[in-house]
Amino acid sequence: IKREKPENIPDLKYLVKEKFTALESKNSDSDLQRNEKYIYFKDQLKEMRKQFCRQSDNGNEAIEQIDEDIAVTQSQMNFICPITQVEMKRPVRNKVCGHTYEEDAILKIIQTRKQQKKKVRCPKIGCSHADVKGSDLVPDEALKRAIDSQNKQ
Repeated sequence: IKREKPENIPDLKYLVKEKFTALESKNSDSDLQRNEKYIYFKDQLKEMRKQFCRQSDNGNEAIEQIDEDIAVTQSQMNFICPITQVEMKRPVRNKVCGHTYEEDAILKIIQTRKQQKKKVRCPKIGCSHADVKGSDLVPDEALKRAIDSQNKQ
């Protein structure tokens, strides 16, 4: 292609767009209705709706229960250390990325990596913070109180 004259080079973007439009026009709603994955998905939705209706005659009550379950699950998950996967006793918050960990667990990782002369990556999945230091960590008193009050209940 580099050796070709510019006027001889085909417009690839246009050709792709043209081909895509042609393929797209072949698909119709009836094709979708016959697609086995789509049919399976619709059947699953119908089945879930039946089960949901059977569980509770009062729809609002069931929705509130689901909301409550989600809230409880989320709050409990916030108490779990991403390193130990156990409820935290002494949570510390990373000032840089905002994630919390069990104090002993993160300090142990920092110490081990320091001996290896390597940086510590935030152990929270999906976090891009790649240089956690002991000086970045502060006790998370609010989370500690929330954990303590949850355990009292």
